[in-house]
Amino acid sequence: MSATPSRSGNLPINGLDLYYEVYGELDGLRSPLLLIPGAFMAADSMPSWVAAFAEQRTVIVFDQQGHGRTPDTSRAMSYEQFGDDAAALLRALGVRRADVMGYSQGGGVALQLAIRHPELVGHLVSMSATFRQDGWYPEVIEALGRLTADPFIGTPVQTAFQAHTPDPAAFTTYIDKMRVLNRDDQSISDEQLRSISAPTMVVVGDADGVTLAHAVAMFTLRGGGDADAATTGVLNGVPAARLAVLPATSHIGISGESDVVVPMVTAFLDDVAPVTPELF
Repeated sequence: MSATPSRSGNLPINGLDLYYEVYGELDGLRSPLLLIPGAFMAADSMPSWVAAFAEQRTVIVFDQQGHGRTPDTSRAMSYEQFGDDAAALLRALGVRRADVMGYSQGGGVALQLAIRHPELVGHLVSMSATFRQDGWYPEVIEALGRLTADPFIGTPVQTAFQAHTPDPAAFTTYIDKMRVLNRDDQSISDEQLRSISAPTMVVVGDADGVTLAHAVAMFTLRGGGDADAATTGVLNGVPAARLAVLPATSHIGISGESDVVVPMVTAFLDDVAPVTPELF
């Protein structure tokens, strides 16, 4: 498959004029991958990821509310609402079930999609994302609380926004809403996280804004860890959850590690069983 979308456009989704792209064909023969970018990122923000995944499967990406080519509205922002938007998009495209991977804010949206619409999610990948605010280092929350529109002036974020909404006040309002959304984060309970039916993979960097303790907690709550494998040294069968920690990798840095992460995620999505080498 090429990295050129086979179809794209805007759809009326939950009061939004939501922009989406599809790479490949939605033929129902194989679950597509819904790739959800992070905060302030648009459908074209992760080209290396789309290109790598699209070599083997159909990929769907979309612009969240106020992002890229999806205009903001007066509608409130929440992870739950964004998860519902993703579900409505899949249904509008005729997708009965998709694998879902989200980065940062997109990972939080993916979690909500899996909780609120479990029938739509086959496999779930959370990359550099949290399920509660305390999963971030305190310094991250403090920095988000000081976020203003000033750092975005003249950036592609502002350019894309003003292409459909030229009012400067609207852009400032959008940034204010995003500050609140990301500062306050979401609050998924342990019980809700355990209830997710989709096999889950958790990916973080060891210098991420997400604490390693939080990533391990997410992995554990999703059924990660195997006492038998710990005892025998051999992992039998496909594990319920997978955890990948990239060394010397920050929250932004991980977005450039598609060469490393995509093969691991592909093995997870394809339910590839682990291989045990012969030692004796």
